[in-house]
Amino acid sequence: MRCDQTPAWKALTAHAAHTTGFDLRTAFAQDAGRADALSQTAPHVFADLSKNHVDTATEVLLMALAQQTGLAAHRDAMFRGEAINHTEDRAVMHWLLRQPEGSLQGTLAEPLKLVHDTLGPMLAYAEQVRADAQITDVVNIGIGGSDLGPQMAVLALQDFVIEGKRFHFVSNVDGHELAGVLKGLKAENTLFLIASKTFTTIETMTNARSALAWFQAQGGSDVAHHFAALTTNVAAAAELGITTTFGFWDWVGGRYSVWSAIGLPVAIAIGAQGFRDLLAGAHAMDQHFKTAPLEENLPVRLGLLDVWYRNFLNFTSRSIAPYHSALRRVPAYLQQLEMESNGKRVDRNGHALPYGTSPVLWGEPGTNGQHAYFQMLHQGTDVVPLEFIAVKKPTHNLKDHHELLLANVIAQAQALMLGKSDAGGHKHFPGNRPSTFLLLDELTPTSLGALIALQEHRVFVSGSVWGINSFDQWGVELGKVLAKDIHARIVSGDASGLDASTAALLQRVRA
Repeated sequence: MRCDQTPAWKALTAHAAHTTGFDLRTAFAQDAGRADALSQTAPHVFADLSKNHVDTATEVLLMALAQQTGLAAHRDAMFRGEAINHTEDRAVMHWLLRQPEGSLQGTLAEPLKLVHDTLGPMLAYAEQVRADAQITDVVNIGIGGSDLGPQMAVLALQDFVIEGKRFHFVSNVDGHELAGVLKGLKAENTLFLIASKTFTTIETMTNARSALAWFQAQGGSDVAHHFAALTTNVAAAAELGITTTFGFWDWVGGRYSVWSAIGLPVAIAIGAQGFRDLLAGAHAMDQHFKTAPLEENLPVRLGLLDVWYRNFLNFTSRSIAPYHSALRRVPAYLQQLEMESNGKRVDRNGHALPYGTSPVLWGEPGTNGQHAYFQMLHQGTDVVPLEFIAVKKPTHNLKDHHELLLANVIAQAQALMLGKSDAGGHKHFPGNRPSTFLLLDELTPTSLGALIALQEHRVFVSGSVWGINSFDQWGVELGKVLAKDIHARIVSGDASGLDASTAALLQRVRA
């Protein structure tokens, strides 16, 4: 049953109307056990949900909504390998990429074997590159999930990255990006990883051909040693002289692919065991999502909270504030994960939706954000739920830094909730601003794997409740198709048949 047709949806609408005066300060004053009741530990992640605009009645109604929309059945269908991506007739099995070898029977045994038949050689190649002193620079060329995931993970795990090698990520078709990276490299010391499932993605292949031309212009001749491809199109890679390839499957969506061969730069950076630890952390969260009761299931609680905020309290965005500089690309990674997955306007049957879906995600690392956009979070006219991500233990030994960082993140959550009264107005903080606090004991491959899997499953939950297909991305296609036509027109100057604005811009850029 679609969410807006359920009794729980109607009850939540009424509940929201009756809780317009909800105040976090009052809620804490009236319930000494609120912090404990609305906090939870999941594998490698602690979550404090107590500073959100929810109470026991809200959670009960949200759980009813999950049950009435068939969330558990939809989740179980995914873990059975059913084709829940119905618009492309594909299974959704990124979770299988972190499943231990030989742990499944029946129809899933063969795809799991294929996963490990690829994982083993990929990790062996990663160790080979790590041992190759000649290779000092690794350049990953991809876009979307073939860039954001690996880049985020390599940056997040910088304390585990092998010494003596630098990692670069090129995604933009803007030649300034590739040129800037190549400027500091030498052909004989560089390995290029070309990440494109089909080997036809225009941005990636344009950059790949330019990288190959640069390599050859610099005197490079051993393409096989300095290029590898993460693709299923072995023939197309071979046409460029690339003989080392690692593939993945159509049941792995791009934004869920860091666990696959797309994660090769991560494996080179942190080593085979580090990559296996990343997978293990994600698998632990998979098991939690798969087996924990809905009421004690952290991805479920977060996903339902997102539905409550988006559809009943009309909060249209969420800000991500990681208080760890190594997590600085997490907001961008989560933007794609959630907005490409749930930025849909029709339900599974293609019918237009009368309610909102994905919120807008945005953010920057703390404490930088405090000196930028936090002004609006504290005193702006819009209420924006904030999600803090903090790490308990640092990996550096610089005195006072980490204590000050943790003091800031805890204080910001407190300030958003408590606010400050001021009769003059300009220094008045209304408070009662909601936030979620996610805490890792340490930032390791294992805890990062768990954190990212948590976010994947949270997106599944909200998308499932909304009744949409979270695993296609047709909205990416139209601009690509039109760009091919415009590119030809820029070359030829032919503006016939174009709308007036596009024709004028075409002539302007050609002038």
